Amino acid sequence: MQERIAEILSEAKERLACATEKKEVDDIRVAILGKKGQLTEILRGMGGLSKEEKKQIGPLANKAKNELEQLINKKFDDVKEAAKNAQFKKEKIDVTEPGREFRMGVKHPITLVAEEISKIFKDLGYEVVQGPLADTVYRAFDGLNSPANHPSRDLTDTFYFNEDICLRPHTSTMQVRTLEEREAPFRIVSLGRCFRCDTPDATHSPIFHQCEGLIVDEGISMTDLKGTLDLMAKQLFGPDTKTKFRPHHFPFTEPSAEMDVSCFKCGGKGCSVCKGSGWIEILGCGETHPNVVGLGGIDTEKYTAFAFGMGLERIAMLKYGVDDIRLFYENDMRFIRQFR
Repeated sequence: MQERIAEILSEAKERLACATEKKEVDDIRVAILGKKGQLTEILRGMGGLSKEEKKQIGPLANKAKNELEQLINKKFDDVKEAAKNAQFKKEKIDVTEPGREFRMGVKHPITLVAEEISKIFKDLGYEVVQGPLADTVYRAFDGLNSPANHPSRDLTDTFYFNEDICLRPHTSTMQVRTLEEREAPFRIVSLGRCFRCDTPDATHSPIFHQCEGLIVDEGISMTDLKGTLDLMAKQLFGPDTKTKFRPHHFPFTEPSAEMDVSCFKCGGKGCSVCKGSGWIEILGCGETHPNVVGLGGIDTEKYTAFAFGMGLERIAMLKYGVDDIRLFYENDMRFIRQFR
């Protein structure tokens, strides 16, 4: 039996020396020290030996067991360390290689202008509302005091799905929707994409963005309109900005006006940006026509309103010195990153 113990110990050492994986070491442990292992069977058979044999075999078997446990544990550590080193070698990083550049996202200039305008009117107590890009022809034209034979429909002609549904040519459709759905008083601004049958050039695009504002309350007058838009202009273009209102005609406002701001580049002296006039047109506005205010049954004797609308691309072009509207839609990141 002494020879058998020595044979088991020698064979285990040879197998451990060749083992390179954790599973191989564990198989050796189970084969020798497991419940049915070779050395375990010898230790279980000690009860059938004489006292003299127990004195001789017992210490040898226990010594072999302890030695094997130490060898197996050490081999486990060696295999684990070798696997870790192999993984490190496989995932080795060359610190001399240039790193990859991670670029932060940049907001589009139209988004920047939309957020700035939204904040200005939120601070004034206006609610920002959103509506569908496709709406009824009634909300796009008829509800805004522009019947089928009105010449303004040619100027804002859009794309039609059928005779009743079209892509909205302006965010003014949200005026009609809000007047139909809400009771006065209220104040809203709506910003979003619009569509018209325009040929693309440096200042026109069939797809563009607008901001529309509407307030309905008691005693609303042109004075309120002028004060509100003057404040907005100063917030957008600087505290020294001056505003000028010129008479105009829109079918859904009466009286109507176009608003100019003093040229922020030359201070009103005249330059290429303002074409020598010292003023830049930015929006249309006016007292909302009673035919429009009364759409949802609002009492036009009690409530009055004003409205305004402006193109976000135009504001962005003026603020950032962009001379071609098409640059906003070309998805050229070299252009967009300038507004970081």
